Amino acid sequence: MFPLGSVLFPSLVLPLHIFEPRYRALISDVLDGDGEFGVCLIERGAEVGGDDVRTAVGTAARVHEAEELPDGRWAVVAVGVRRIRVERWLPDDPYPRAEVVDLPDPVPSASEVAALPEVVSRLRGALARSAELGDTTTPATIELSEDPVLVSHQASALAPIATIDQHALLAAETVGLRLARLQGLLDEAIEVLDLRLAAAHRDD
Repeated sequence: MFPLGSVLFPSLVLPLHIFEPRYRALISDVLDGDGEFGVCLIERGAEVGGDDVRTAVGTAARVHEAEELPDGRWAVVAVGVRRIRVERWLPDDPYPRAEVVDLPDPVPSASEVAALPEVVSRLRGALARSAELGDTTTPATIELSEDPVLVSHQASALAPIATIDQHALLAAETVGLRLARLQGLLDEAIEVLDLRLAAAHRDD
């Protein structure tokens, strides 16, 4: 398991710079095995040094590229594959480990799929506003998957919202719940962005 201060969603890319000895050992074992490891959010604590509190819902990641540097560090690119739930944490020896089970998203209903265009429209609106403000953000024109489940994850990852809110979206029991919560969060984000834009225009 690789606890991080960010949320990884299925289908999203995760670049990692691995320098701690325990995670060097982890990536070595992962590459010797099936190429997969778990990623979870650190609720409290720090990424470096351990002694953190971790979420129970995370994402299985598969290594796409890995390069060991001359000094023993690793540059890794992984991709989120599927949701997982931690059943039991094991001792952090030699690195964080846990017993996990897959947490598949239920097949979305027609009504859940019908809600996607409006949520995607709000997402693009929020990203466009962020770009206008000069924030570092993803282009509003980014292409999304045609798969409804993956779109719900991609939109959750790209939305300009708090990390803890992103994790709540990852852990949502259904696509419908995820989209409903995301729509509300995007509405709040757009309201704040509009206030910032109005203030910026006044300053001009």
